[in-house]
Parts: sequence; C-alpha cells; structure tokens
Amino acid sequence: MLFPMSPKVVELKRRLENFMDRHIYPNEVRFYREAEELGPWKGYPVVEELKPLARAEGLWNLFLPESSHGAGLTNLEYAPLCEVMGRSHLAPEVFNCSAPDTGNMEVLERYGTEADKDRWLKPLLAGEIRSCFAMTEPAVASSDATNIESSIVRDGDHYVINGRKWYTTNATDPRCKICIFMGKTDPDNPDRHKQQSMILVPMDTPGIEVKRPLPVFGFYGVPDRASEVVFTNVRVPKENILLGEGRGFEIAQGRLGPGRIHHCMRLIGLAERTLEKMCRRVRSWVAFGKPVSEQTVTQERIAEARIMIEQARLLTLNAAYAMDTVGNKVAKAEIAMIKVAVPNMACQIIDWAIQAHGGGGTSNDFGLTQAYATARLLRLADGPDEVHRNQIARFELKKYSNA
Repeated sequence: MLFPMSPKVVELKRRLENFMDRHIYPNEVRFYREAEELGPWKGYPVVEELKPLARAEGLWNLFLPESSHGAGLTNLEYAPLCEVMGRSHLAPEVFNCSAPDTGNMEVLERYGTEADKDRWLKPLLAGEIRSCFAMTEPAVASSDATNIESSIVRDGDHYVINGRKWYTTNATDPRCKICIFMGKTDPDNPDRHKQQSMILVPMDTPGIEVKRPLPVFGFYGVPDRASEVVFTNVRVPKENILLGEGRGFEIAQGRLGPGRIHHCMRLIGLAERTLEKMCRRVRSWVAFGKPVSEQTVTQERIAEARIMIEQARLLTLNAAYAMDTVGNKVAKAEIAMIKVAVPNMACQIIDWAIQAHGGGGTSNDFGLTQAYATARLLRLADGPDEVHRNQIARFELKKYSNA
C-alpha cells in the first residue's frame, strides 16, 4: 500500500466502523424522517442523542491536524476516517466533523485571538453550538471571489456590514451562533486580492435576517442547510476582524484547502456505500430470466465504478500527503485535481446505482437521490469544476513557459 495506515489510525478506523454499525446505519431512516418532518429551521433529535455517545467513545474532533483540541492526526491519517464518516449523511455531525464547522474551527484555531477562541472555538469544539460561513452572493458570479460586493466599513470602534449572501450553510440551524463573513474593506485597492476581509459576526446581532432556506434538488436540511441571509447595517466591534483588513483571501486559502479535501474524502465513502447498494440490488433483482448482475452492462459499470473509486482514493491520499509535507499553498494543484475528479466520479457511480435500482432509485427510499444531490452540489461548492480545471491547466502550462 502506498500510504499505509499507522496502528493509531487502524484502531480509530475499527472503532469508527463499529460505531457506524451500532448507531449510525440503524438510525438513518429516522434521521431522514426528522429532516423531512422538522425541516431546516430545527435541530434533529437523533443527532443530539448520538453526539454524546461518539464523544464518550473518543470519536470526536478527529479532523483538527496538529492541534491539542483534536486527535492530532495529519491530513493523510484523517483521510480513511473521514471516508468512513462520509458513508452516511448522519455521521459527520455526530462526530463533530461536519462542514462548515470544521473549516470555521480551523479558521478560529489558526487566525482567531484568544478571546475569539474562548468565546466561539470552545463551544464549537464541544458541539454546543454551530456556525456558518457567508461568502457566496446571489448578485455576482462568486466563483470569482473578487466579485464579492458585500461591504465591511470601519466606523470608529466598530465595523458596519451590509450584504446579501446565499448558500450560507447552517444559517437556519437554531444552534448557529457565529458567522464568518467575507466582504470588502478596501474596494479601491489596486490589488483585487487585498480588497476583501473576513470578520466574526454573532448571529444575534441586530440587522441579520435569515431570509429563507435554499433547497438542494428539493431537499431542505439534508444534505445541506443552505440559506439566504441579508445583513443590513450590522455593527460588530473592530476586534472581530480576522488577522486585519485585506487578509480575506489569505484566510480563505487556509480554510478552503482542508475543506475541499474533506469533501472529497467523504465523497469517496459515499461512493463506496453506493457501489455496495448497487451490487446488493443487482444480485437480488431478476430481469429477463436472470439476475441483473449477470447482464454484461451491469458488470461493466461495476468494474468501472471500482476502478474510479480506487483512482480517486489514491489521488486524494496523494493530495493529503502533499498538504502534510509541503503545505496547502504548494499543494494547490493536487487539491484542485481531486476537487474535479472526486465529485464527478461520485456523480457517475450514483447515477449508475439509480439506474440499477429502476424507478425506485429516483425515490428517497434508497438514499440515492440524497447522495446524488450531495455529489452534484460539490461540483460547485468551494469552487466549480471550471475554476479548478483552469487552475490545473495554468499550473501545467507554466512548466513550459521557457520552452
């Protein structure tokens, strides 16, 4: 094996898989039912019941690298654990390893003041509150983050914030208490990457209105609590600015690298689970006098799915290794490659699984429509395919700049 697991990771993976078998898979039907019945404005009781169990078993905050608050795992060590959690929509939050909280906790850990950590990081690490990240805007093409027009204006000892954001994950959650907001503090700066800043905004600050939840392929709350939020003359203390004015892109790069690879790790787990469902279905389903598994078109799809998963996993492990050894900035190409390859892989395998399940595959009964919504969303979230492909091409062409 190119990237062997350490004994510590082998043991954590064993315990994690055991917890999934005992607590996660048996509660998935209940989880989806609660998400549908309670909607995106409520917390889901099954999640809150399982979180203390996960914490008691030491399966908590596994994502934080090089930190005394987590398991102290590298990105490479975390990869197989994140993959296991990705097999179920229920799992990541139960282990306090779900987006956007993971990325926000990393921002607070790296860039927050001690006061920020006491007020926000500690309760996030304890799973007592949730958070959101407000970056994307409906009025501009936010795939180019320099387009973002929300304003952060200094006014004495405060900043005044105005803007309309959407796909702000978690904003409808009643436990969401803190927002990391990205906007312009210096719109006239000739360096477009120094116009933006990030600032901490408590969600109970006057002037914040969570307008509506946004469905993802008709789903509210799962796989994402996407939300539209309006900020009107929201005043926060000047101390809430992260790192200082003009450092927004610097923080974004520190945040989005781990966020992107975590999404890919989870999607590999989701693709594995989907392939399992597909294999079980076609072995038990008979059409035209023989099991569907004996149809050569089915066998070809299963074979291609296995190849695609293994390719994606190796590419992701390579990116994790690069992040650990040379840093997120140097590993930009590796991160961009997995961000294109893995969601596309998952979309294709889930599509084949839907086909194998027949009409039922398009219902919510088998978890495939929810899985597809997740995979398709992640071809856009944290940068669309096109942006990452352009970046990969530029890296490649740069090798021949003197040719």
